[in-house]
Amino acid sequence: MDSPTFARALGLAGGPSIEVYLEGGGYRAARKAFLEMTPAAVLDEVKKANLRGRGGAGFPAGLKWGFVPARTDKPKYLCVNADEGEPGTFKDRYILGHDPHLLIEGILIASYAVGIHQAFVYIRGEYERIARRLEAAVAEAYGRKILGPDVFGTGFALDLAVHRGAGSYICGEETALLESLEGKRGHPRLKPPFPAAVGLFGAPTVINNVETLANVPGIILHGADRFVGLGLPGDGGTRLFGVSGPVVRPGVYELPIGTSLREIIFTQAGGMLPGRKLKAVIPGGLSAPVLRADEIDLAMSCDALVCVESMLGSGGIIVIDDKSSMLDVLLRAVRFYAHESCGQCTPCRLGTQWLRKIVERLAAEGGKPDDIDELARLASGIKGRTLCPMGDAAAMPVLGIVQKFRSELEEAVCRP
Repeated sequence: MDSPTFARALGLAGGPSIEVYLEGGGYRAARKAFLEMTPAAVLDEVKKANLRGRGGAGFPAGLKWGFVPARTDKPKYLCVNADEGEPGTFKDRYILGHDPHLLIEGILIASYAVGIHQAFVYIRGEYERIARRLEAAVAEAYGRKILGPDVFGTGFALDLAVHRGAGSYICGEETALLESLEGKRGHPRLKPPFPAAVGLFGAPTVINNVETLANVPGIILHGADRFVGLGLPGDGGTRLFGVSGPVVRPGVYELPIGTSLREIIFTQAGGMLPGRKLKAVIPGGLSAPVLRADEIDLAMSCDALVCVESMLGSGGIIVIDDKSSMLDVLLRAVRFYAHESCGQCTPCRLGTQWLRKIVERLAAEGGKPDDIDELARLASGIKGRTLCPMGDAAAMPVLGIVQKFRSELEEAVCRP
């Protein structure tokens, strides 16, 4: 991938080592923020850029930062969500592995804007090699006094720690991440209160995705207007799309927000492999409701996908061909969510197990006539009834496949 983020696309070249990053103009944006701008000006620029969160929810980053109280007797924290556990999603690891200093620079700028002096990167436990590379980059930043008690000689102190998760999908949910960081079991919290007011250790906390923060240096260096011009008026910039499945060129593509799904699959990724036809697409990681092949002429943006009852999510595009069984896709999904449920909420704890049992029965060609309706009923009973989005994540793939590929599921029903 030639340019993993907006900042590099506009000439801020990066690399694994701090020397390479500095040679390409690295940390210029952070120096500009610290030496030429006030924290309020930095915050205003990020708000103006319409940078929406790249982790799944699509919440405006500047607005989230603004929710943190300016005056408080408690410390403020920044937690970077690098727990990339959504199946079909693999974009953040490119930033972490190829441009770790770009993330660190984004952390610096966000911390300065909000008045944060302690930041954490919560990284997926399976990313062992990438975690070591990130830890090395953090050590390099300390060695150059870019991190520590006197950032750029301004007297601003910022410490950054890398915390490795233990492989639990649920810890990608922001409040479960906080619980895990505190040394507790990764169970989501009831909201409100929200992390901006009561977060890590009960203190105000900002939680951002890796890609979100990696866009911040480019916004500060080149300006919000240029960032907005690359995307859509209410959803600025570029986005990393991870394309997997039977396409000619699977991989990660940085493209403007609003690029059509058809262009991503058939132009950027080279189209389907020889002898394959497009059957369906999951547009935003496994939890996003599926789209049929005739629904891909739409913009890849948060708002456009909501209009077709799906979601952009993590930007993980899973391509499904005509040789694949949608029952197999459904089976993989329900097994994953049944395994990853933390068990805290009854609808999720029990509902995901029942979904798995029914789909396994269908896959064994022993399905009952009312099984498909029961799948839809159970999924509807889970959706919107849990503490965190895990329940919705488990329910939406089921509802989408039942709605759009019901006839294929009915073939597995054992009829008298």
